[in-house]
Amino acid sequence: MPARITGLTTRLITVPLLRSWGAEAPENHVIVTELTTDDGGTGHGFSWTPTIGPQAVKALLDYDIAPFVAGLEANPEIVWDKLWKRLHEAGGGGLTTIAMAGVDLALWDLKARQAGTSVTGLLGQRHESVEVYGSGVNLHYTLEQLVEQAQRWVAAGHNAVKIKVGKPELREDAERVAAVRAVIGPDRLLMIDANQRWDLAHTFRALEVLGEYGLEWLEEPIRADDLWAYRRLRKQSPVPIALGENVHTIYRFRDFIEAEAVDIIQPNIVRVGGITPFRRIVELARANSIRVAPHLLPELSGQLALTLADAVSVEDVEDASFEQLGILAGPSPVRISNSTGRSRLSSTGRAGLGFDFSGKPTQPAIQPATEGAAPETAVPESAVPESKGNRIEYSNS
Repeated sequence: MPARITGLTTRLITVPLLRSWGAEAPENHVIVTELTTDDGGTGHGFSWTPTIGPQAVKALLDYDIAPFVAGLEANPEIVWDKLWKRLHEAGGGGLTTIAMAGVDLALWDLKARQAGTSVTGLLGQRHESVEVYGSGVNLHYTLEQLVEQAQRWVAAGHNAVKIKVGKPELREDAERVAAVRAVIGPDRLLMIDANQRWDLAHTFRALEVLGEYGLEWLEEPIRADDLWAYRRLRKQSPVPIALGENVHTIYRFRDFIEAEAVDIIQPNIVRVGGITPFRRIVELARANSIRVAPHLLPELSGQLALTLADAVSVEDVEDASFEQLGILAGPSPVRISNSTGRSRLSSTGRAGLGFDFSGKPTQPAIQPATEGAAPETAVPESAVPESKGNRIEYSNS
C-alpha cells in the first residue's frame, strides 16, 4: 500500500540579509516544513517570502493544510491538486500557493530520499551544469555602489547581469544602466527589472531611452495583473518582455502566453506552489516556444534547471543564497563556480532536495550606505518568539 501522510510541522526563520534589499526588505523569511508518513518516512521542504505574510503562511500550514493532508497518499501530484482545490476559497494564488510549496517540496524531497537519489536525479538530470546570471536588489544603491557590484559580477565570471530600474527621474535610470554597460562591456547580457513601478506610458518613454543599451529583457515594468497593458507593450517593444515572479497559477501564465503578451516567463518555484506546478508551467511554455528564466532561490531553481529539456539561466542575487545567509546546517545542494571562466551551477548530489536548515546566521550583515535606512522591525509580544542571536524563530513542533 502507498504511504500516507501522518504529520506536518513548521518553523519560521527570519534572517537579516547580508546586503539589504532596501527599507522595504531588509530580511527574508523561510518557513521550514517537515512531513512524516506512516512507513517512517520524513520529507523536508520550505516556503519563503522576502516581505509579506510569513506568519500568515505559517498559519495556513499549521491550521488549514496540516489537518487536511493528514491521511492523504504521499504523492506530490495527488496532494497538490487536492490541496489547491481545498484552499481555493482563500485565493487561487499568493499566500495559498506559497504555503502549498512547503508541502509539495517536502513530498518531492521524501520521494527522492526513498529512491536513494537527489530530486535532480529523480526527475532526470539533462545538464551537467547551467549558466548563472548575476542579480541584485540594488535600486537603493548609490551609482558608485552599483558600479562596484557590476565589477564583482564581472570578476565572478557572470556572462549576464540584471539591475533594478525605477528611479523617480528617467535620466537617473539611464545614467545607471549606462554605467553598468560600461563596466560589463558590449558582449555580456544586460537585463533590467522595474518591479512593477511604471505605467504603460512611462514604460514606452523608458524604452526609448534605455533601449539603446542593448537590453536582453525588460522585466515586469507594469503591474503584473495588467494583461491588457502587457499585450499592448509587447506588440511595440523593441526589447523582449519578461514577467512571472508575481504570476501564481498555470492559468494566468496561459493567459499571458495566449495573449502574446510575454517573451520570457519567470515562475518562482515557491510562489507558484512548488515543483509540481512549476514543471507544468515549464511544459506549457515549452509547447508555446516561450523562454523560461526561474526567479530567485538558486539552490532550489538551480536543481530544477538541471532537469529541464531546454537550457535556462539561474538567477543568483548577490550574497542572498541560503548558504550565504548562514541558515544551512550542512553543505548546499548546488555549487556555483567559474572554473571555465563562466559562472555555472551544478548539483552536489545531496539526497532529496538537500536542504538541512539550522536557522542560525553565521555571517555579519553587509550594510552599505543607502538612500534610505531600513526601518527597525519589532515582533508582537503576543507572538512569543524564541530569539536566537540575530535570528527570530517560531515553531509549532
